[in-house]
Amino acid sequence: MPLVRALDLCTMVEIYRYAIAKELFPNQPGGFPLEEFDPQDLILPEGENFGIDSDDDDADEEDVESESGFGSVIVVGNLPVVPAEKFDKLVAVIRKIYSHIGSIREGGMIMPVDETTNLSKGFAFIEFANPQEALAARQQTSGYKLDKNHTFVVNMFDDFEKYAKVSETYSEPEVKPYTPTENLHSWMLDKSGRDQLVLRAGKDTIVAWNDGKRARMDQVHSREFWTESFVQWSPMGNYLTTVHRQGVAVWGGPEFTRLARFAHPNVRLLQYSPNEKYLVTYSSQEPNNPRESATVTFSIFEVRTGKKLRVFEGSADDYAAGSSGGALKWPVFKWSGGKEDNFFARMGKNAISVYQAPDMGLLDKKTLKVDGVQDFEWSPSEDMLACVTQEQNNLPARIALIKLPERTEVRQKNLFSVSDAKIYWHPQGDYLAVKVDRFTKTKKSIFTGFELFSIRDRDIPMEVLELPVKSDKIVTFSWEPKGHRFAIVHGEGARPSVSFYSMRDDKGRLGCNLKGTLTGKSCNSIFWSPQGKNIVLAGLKNLNGQLEFFNVDEMETMAAAEHFACTDIDWDPTGRYVASSITTVHQMENGFNMWSFHGRLLYPTPKDQLFQFSWRPRLPSLLPVDKEAEIAKNLKQYSKRYDEEDEALLMQADADVLKERATAMQEWEAWKLSKQEAVAIIQGFRKQMFGAKAAEKDFKMECVVVEQVVEVKEEPYNR
Repeated sequence: MPLVRALDLCTMVEIYRYAIAKELFPNQPGGFPLEEFDPQDLILPEGENFGIDSDDDDADEEDVESESGFGSVIVVGNLPVVPAEKFDKLVAVIRKIYSHIGSIREGGMIMPVDETTNLSKGFAFIEFANPQEALAARQQTSGYKLDKNHTFVVNMFDDFEKYAKVSETYSEPEVKPYTPTENLHSWMLDKSGRDQLVLRAGKDTIVAWNDGKRARMDQVHSREFWTESFVQWSPMGNYLTTVHRQGVAVWGGPEFTRLARFAHPNVRLLQYSPNEKYLVTYSSQEPNNPRESATVTFSIFEVRTGKKLRVFEGSADDYAAGSSGGALKWPVFKWSGGKEDNFFARMGKNAISVYQAPDMGLLDKKTLKVDGVQDFEWSPSEDMLACVTQEQNNLPARIALIKLPERTEVRQKNLFSVSDAKIYWHPQGDYLAVKVDRFTKTKKSIFTGFELFSIRDRDIPMEVLELPVKSDKIVTFSWEPKGHRFAIVHGEGARPSVSFYSMRDDKGRLGCNLKGTLTGKSCNSIFWSPQGKNIVLAGLKNLNGQLEFFNVDEMETMAAAEHFACTDIDWDPTGRYVASSITTVHQMENGFNMWSFHGRLLYPTPKDQLFQFSWRPRLPSLLPVDKEAEIAKNLKQYSKRYDEEDEALLMQADADVLKERATAMQEWEAWKLSKQEAVAIIQGFRKQMFGAKAAEKDFKMECVVVEQVVEVKEEPYNR
């Protein structure tokens, strides 16, 4: 179609539309909607703007206001005051810090300069893509230490206007009534001494009591989409932590009220200090260039106040020291033992960086030099770390025990022909085991031995353990949580052996003594009871869930069972119950089974899409060690009272079942009574429609005997 004709048609359509508009809206002024419209009619008288500012009036001024208003702008104060030659470098540093948090708009960073001195003024304006990123930037970097003399003070731009409106006249604040805080220990006061657990299945997260006596799970709290990734108990069980895109949330108390939020966008992992004083969160950001390393961020918060104490940020390669394949080994930061959470540390190249709480600064402002350090672990009970170094430059490998903060090496041992080493601290910090893989003289094969240190004895004496068959592969090693024993699974194939050793003889003298060996066990994992004495020998995953409940004191099997395709075994904190679970590693039969400590199945609980099962930890006992030992020795005497309570509880459970049945029967009788009138109407209708046949039943039963010859066979009969 020619362009002129097309324009003519468009003009006709417009004229037709205007004619309809004039007919529909006869009282509207001229120009409605567009007919005979002249833009000159909108020109305002000279000098009059009716309160409407024109963009042309500020053509010579810098446009400070962003597209989304000032809600996306933060003000970063306490920056270094630098001359012109260092200006660009400082801008680049600040931009790098904040670009990891959000997207800075083009031209969205302004650092004013004093025109008289040509020095920066010590603050900067940064505009993000949206207010959410600006808020996250303030939360994450306010208090960030750029260097020893400059700590960021970050505010939202809009806050300045708010503070400017504060009245100069003092007005007494309103006194708010006292509101009691949540009792974080309420779950420890359960009269039946039950333990709690958390399940994450499908979209639901469920907190429940394990009622082993009545063989059931009693739900306490449930919520849909409570977390976006996983949940985690704090080490003492006071807090339940959920993970979200914006950060993590901490919950506690009888109703699981939200106690605090810790902002850390795209958080992936979290870690508490042993005494719940501090919280470490971790996130990573993939690089734009695949040849570059990911950027990782670690934030450390004080749990009670929610204050961010320090941020560690850098290349993933910088934090992957001691990891295989260049991947991060979690946890990157490891906390010291004891009751104070005094130190935490991470491994670097030929050094261990030890930081001191609560200022989170490097201890003595220098790293702990350890040439060739391969791994380290803190003692669970004191400020002492054990580290292993690899052989280098004709120097032997070493095991070293270092006391902090003195940096004193209290014990060391040289090792030769070492292939690998792994550290195992006793849960009470009484002993240290180092599994050492060594090359044979021909360098063609490897054998394994153990270096065992007794930490509580004078001068920290040590023992060396080699298995009877040196070539046996070590499948796993585990200390008894309370006691002097340890277990080793060793051997080849699907049926290895399990050996039990003790660090003390019957008279309490130090020495590595073999207590017994079990051969041909379908076992690839071992799980000690938290109280010691009992252990579960488990064949998980490819061994199809074979379970053996074993009493190490008597060296006898209490029970053998199977939970097919079982993926996890978890003891409750008291050592009374064991849960075997199948998580979504397998697509079928997800759920868990609850067992008694001696291997009796109490109740199975199917749960579709079971992602996570976790017991709630208990607070440590306040009883002294000698009192605990006395109770354990006279347990039968103490247990009489509890046996009576258990019997009463079981009788109450039976009564509850009878009451539930009686209630159900009453509800049924009431329902039948409510339907009698309707039944009478229906029966009357049937009689009216079918007459005498209405009295006949819908079916009748007859007993019919049918004889059938199955087979006839003739055989000669001789008398």
